[in-house]
Amino acid sequence: MTSTRMPVIPNTPTEIEASPEQRVAQLANLPEVHQAFNWFRASEPRLRRWQIEMARVPAPPFGETARGVWLAERFRELGLNEVHIDEVGNVLGVHPGETPAGEPAAYVSVSAHIDTVFPANTALDIREEGSKLLGPGVSDNGAGLTALLGIAAALQATAIHPRCPVLFIGNVGEEGEGDLRGMRHIFAQPRWLDSIGYSVILDGAGTDVIIAEALGSRRFEVTVHGPGGHSWSDFGVPNPIVALARAIEIFSRTPIPNNPKCSTNIGVIRGGTSVNSIPEAASMRVDIRSASAKEVDRLEAALRSAIALAIESEQENSRDGAGECPFSAEIVTIGNRPAGELPADAHILRVIRAVDKHLDNAAQVQRASTDANIPLSLGRQAIALGGGGRGGGAHTLQEWFDCSGRELGMRRILLAVLALTGVHE
Repeated sequence: MTSTRMPVIPNTPTEIEASPEQRVAQLANLPEVHQAFNWFRASEPRLRRWQIEMARVPAPPFGETARGVWLAERFRELGLNEVHIDEVGNVLGVHPGETPAGEPAAYVSVSAHIDTVFPANTALDIREEGSKLLGPGVSDNGAGLTALLGIAAALQATAIHPRCPVLFIGNVGEEGEGDLRGMRHIFAQPRWLDSIGYSVILDGAGTDVIIAEALGSRRFEVTVHGPGGHSWSDFGVPNPIVALARAIEIFSRTPIPNNPKCSTNIGVIRGGTSVNSIPEAASMRVDIRSASAKEVDRLEAALRSAIALAIESEQENSRDGAGECPFSAEIVTIGNRPAGELPADAHILRVIRAVDKHLDNAAQVQRASTDANIPLSLGRQAIALGGGGRGGGAHTLQEWFDCSGRELGMRRILLAVLALTGVHE
C-alpha cells in the first residue's frame, strides 16, 4: 500500500498564518459552530436512541452485514452523499466540502469500527439505568459510532461549510482476528489512499486520551502434527502436546525489554481426543506486541526458533528416533498490525492539543492498537479519540456507557475536524 503523492488539505491564507490555537478559538466563536454545540445538547435523546438501536444489531467478527445496513440507512436519512457499502462491508458517506475549482479534493476522514468481539449467538440485552446504557458492545464501539453519527448529523443540520469534504466511515474488522481489514481496504483503494489527508478515528468512550502511537502486534497459530497413537501400545511416539509445552518453555526464556515495551502471550491451546490417546495434532495461538517493529521481528524469530528446537528435542527423545515418523510444525500468521507513530510536531496532533486547551480538557497521548495503525504505518496523519461520556467493561457482557459528559466529546471531535478541513465563514 504505497502512494505516489501525499494528499494535501488546501487552506486559505488566513488559516496558514493562524496557529492551531488561534484557529480553534476562531472556529469556536462562529455562530454556526455554537449552533452545532446546541444541537449536541438538545439531541442527546436522539443520540442515546441511536446507540441503543445500534447495539441491538449483531456485528460479530466477520458478520457485520446487518449493522452495516443499519448504519447506511442512518447515513441516507442524514443526507450524506455517495452512501454505499464497499466490497468488504465498510459503510461510507460524504459530507461535501467547498474546495475551490481546480484544487484536488482532499478529504478528512472520520471513522468508527462497527464490529464487536461477541459471537453471533450473543444475547444483545441493551438496557437503560438512569444515565447509563448497559449491554455488550454499548461502549466499544457503540460510543464511537454514535459520535460518528452525531458529527454527521450536526454538519447536516447547521450552516457550517467545511472547505474540504468529510468522509464518514463505519468500518469492519477492527476487533481481534479482523486484523484491521476494513481500514486496510480503505487505504488500499487508490481513490482514498491518494485523497485522505487526515484521519480521525472514534473508538470507545472518554475524552482523556489521544492515540497517536500505533502498537504493533503479530499473532500466530502454531500447529504440531504427529502420527498419534495409543498411550500404552504406542508409548514413545512423538507427542504434539509435549512439543508445544517444550516450545512454550523455551520461548518463555526470551528476554523481554521494558524500553521499548514488549509483550508475549500464549492465549489458546487446543489438541488431543482422550486421556489415553497420543494426539495427532495440537495447536496454540501466540500474541506478540511491541512499540518497535524490530522487536516484533526479533520475538517472532525467537518463537520460530523455540518451535524448531522443541520439535527436534521431541523427535530425539522419541522411542523410534528422529525422522522415522511424520512429525512437523506449521506456523500461520493470523494477525499483523503494523506499528507507527506521529511526529511530535504533526499538524493533527497540534490541532487536537489546541482543541483540548480551548476546552480545558486534560488528555494524554498514548499508544494502542486501533484502526489508526494503518494510516500511521503509511506515514499518514491520524489520531484515535473517544466519543465522549464514560465507559467500562469493554469486551464483557457487563459493558456499560454513561451518557453524562458526551457533549464535551462531541465538541472536541467537531472542533478538531473543522480545524483540519477549514471552514468558509
